[in-house]
Formats: sequence, C-alpha cells, structure tokens
Amino acid sequence: MIEDKTITCSFSGHRILPKEFNTEELKKAVDNAIKDGFSQFLVGMAIGFDTLCFKELIKIKEKSDIKVVACVPCLDQAEYFNSKQKKEYFSLLKKADEAICLNENYFDGCMQQRNEFMVDNSSRLICYLKAGYGGTYSTVKYAVEKGLDIIYINK
Repeated sequence: MIEDKTITCSFSGHRILPKEFNTEELKKAVDNAIKDGFSQFLVGMAIGFDTLCFKELIKIKEKSDIKVVACVPCLDQAEYFNSKQKKEYFSLLKKADEAICLNENYFDGCMQQRNEFMVDNSSRLICYLKAGYGGTYSTVKYAVEKGLDIIYINK
C-alpha cells in the first residue's frame, strides 16, 4: 500500500541502456531524493533501467531507512524474459519491502497502467529519457501533466 505520495518517488527509463550510462548520476538523484525527504521508492521491475534502479536502491537501503516497492504490471511479467533475466527478476522481487501486482495477466496497455499507477502515487519521477516515443516518453508526459517533480538523468 502506498502510504504517502509526498514522500514517494518513482522511476521510468528505457530497457536498453548505453554502455556510457552514468550510474553515479542515478545514485546522486536517489541520494538527493532522500535528502529531500523521500523514503519510499516505486520501481516497475522491467529489464534495463528499472532493474538498475532496483539494484541501486537495495544498496542504498543498507545505509538508509527507505522502502522499496516493486510495482508489477502483471503476474506473468517475466514470462518472456530469458533464464538469466528471470532469475534476477525473481531474486530482486524477494528483496522488495512490498510488491504490488496490478493484474493477473498481461494485456495491451498493462505496462502503461503500471506506469500511471506509479506516477499517481508519487510526487517525484527520476527518469532516463532518450526517445520522443514509447513507454518512458508516455510516462514522463503523464508525469508532467500530473505536476510531478521530474529529475532527468543522463541527458
């Protein structure tokens, strides 16, 4: 259950990250969020940026009192992941303080529904956006419409 969106930060980013992706920028954005009073973090559990964010949050959690919430669009989210990705996905899912699953099965639009759920329950979005189309673009656009504080990393 999302306790208070004023202390909740969510993430959105692309599945494919370039080799030059700066993880330090992500760490700094999360550290700044914690300094600004954010203590609950929503992660969509997709491959790429979401996985990286989740891993960083788990490291930060060792030193800070934060809550990491896995926001799963559907129970069968990992169905088409390869074996390595599935293993990592289920391992990370076990480390979440809470997991919220929005749907039993995948359907067209369930990923965007998950993204909008995260935006609707947050007041800040940390994002990695490089394209003017796709799920991350739609999520950032929605977050702008909803008035979230948006932190762009790796511009």
